[in-house]
Amino acid sequence: MPERTVLSISGDDRMSFLQGLVTNDVTKADGAIIYTALLTPQGKYIADFFVIGQDDRLLIDVATSHAQTLGQRLTMYRLRAAVTIEQTDLVVSRGTSPKPEGAFADPRHDAMGWRAYGDTNISNDTDWDAVRVKHLIPQTGVELTDDTYVLEAGFEALNGVDFKKGCFVGQEIVARMKHKTTLKKGLAQVTIKGHAMPGDAITADGKPAGTLYTVSGDNALAFLRFDRADGLMQAGDATLTRLK
Repeated sequence: MPERTVLSISGDDRMSFLQGLVTNDVTKADGAIIYTALLTPQGKYIADFFVIGQDDRLLIDVATSHAQTLGQRLTMYRLRAAVTIEQTDLVVSRGTSPKPEGAFADPRHDAMGWRAYGDTNISNDTDWDAVRVKHLIPQTGVELTDDTYVLEAGFEALNGVDFKKGCFVGQEIVARMKHKTTLKKGLAQVTIKGHAMPGDAITADGKPAGTLYTVSGDNALAFLRFDRADGLMQAGDATLTRLK
């Protein structure tokens, strides 16, 4: 399970500060949890994370690999806002067993179980890759990279974007992709017959069609050009078919 880091944003301006930056409505995190992302002004992915609203602070649950970058970006945007951004010692636990007291249901999908924050790890064993592949859920640093547009990664279905909240960084690009275009490429689930590895190029009739990412058994997540994904595709020594 990828390591997680929990940041804290405190101060009187914490809600308005984060609300103007991220893709989701931070007010919905009051005593609850939301899934969201910070984008570049050009609408490209920087980091995805969870926000948990507490009485005197907002907790940011982010992949450790992206924690420093996220912290630096938030600090850059702070300007004169009355906020303090710090790293905490909280431990993130995850599981699909019955939800412990004080834990939160993962807001992306019911199948993703629960998330808890405390002093010790109470996670239970789950084949997270199998769950993610089955339910089309991208992972930080795997399907979600610097080249990602979040709508192509399924963020709307994962409850990660609020189109009614007002402005956020990269909002114009995201809104244009939502309202003025039809997505021509994006994350999809494929079935595999044969041997293929994450990172393999996908072709259809000899033409580039995408890239293979997380593999779980005979299924996988892939980033595809939808106009070339209707029939049989190839990756490595395998034949691929798009499922959804």
